[in-house]
Amino acid sequence: MGTSSPLQVRKAVLLAAGRGTRMRELTDDLPKPMIAVQGKPILQHILEGLRSAGITHLLIVVGYREDVIRSFFGDGSAFGLSVSYITQVVQDGTGRVVELARDFAGQDPFVLSYGDILVQPDNYLRLTRLDTEEALISVKKNEDVSKGGAVFVNDRFELTDLREKPQPGEPTSPWYNAGVYTFRPSIFTFTATLQKSPRGEYELTDAIRQLAQSGHHVQAFELEGSWADVRDPEVLAQLNARA
Repeated sequence: MGTSSPLQVRKAVLLAAGRGTRMRELTDDLPKPMIAVQGKPILQHILEGLRSAGITHLLIVVGYREDVIRSFFGDGSAFGLSVSYITQVVQDGTGRVVELARDFAGQDPFVLSYGDILVQPDNYLRLTRLDTEEALISVKKNEDVSKGGAVFVNDRFELTDLREKPQPGEPTSPWYNAGVYTFRPSIFTFTATLQKSPRGEYELTDAIRQLAQSGHHVQAFELEGSWADVRDPEVLAQLNARA
């Protein structure tokens, strides 16, 4: 496959079911992905970035105040996309929620993004091109890995391990899991058999680790430019101060 053209990914899944309790009163009436950053909902920034990279079909996983998201984006035609929805009824972790995308994906690869992650739009171009990789995982350097996942790579920048919120004294890495991925449907083999983590949740990162450690090619790549996990009011204020 090395001499053939990269596969263009046309589908994307956005995880937007959570309330975002760290946003306090800001999410009393809005799900966190609909909070405005520089005049637009976070989700709209993501949709427009994906569309510019060639994505045509989107599945939004909704839950808390899903009516707000559904009424804003509708069928997606106003945004030049085909948008569908599925409701996450039980909030039991990022691993199980990916299972909800199985029918949408079918036999096709798909981009997956958390609904509160903002990246420089050019990065989506890398995420929508697949060569021999079974999965892509975006990373940033010098973020606080205790707040997310530490990504371990070899000399070809392929993922070898992924540890969620490593504690002091545990192995760590300078590469932070940036929360945007591309998967082939093989990921569902691993999400389907997940066991609950010590946090009591089904973790997507466990499935990605198992995918890589079973011999599949999981390629890490470093995001360029700005990146933000809009996790709390302080980050939100910093982003809006740049407007």
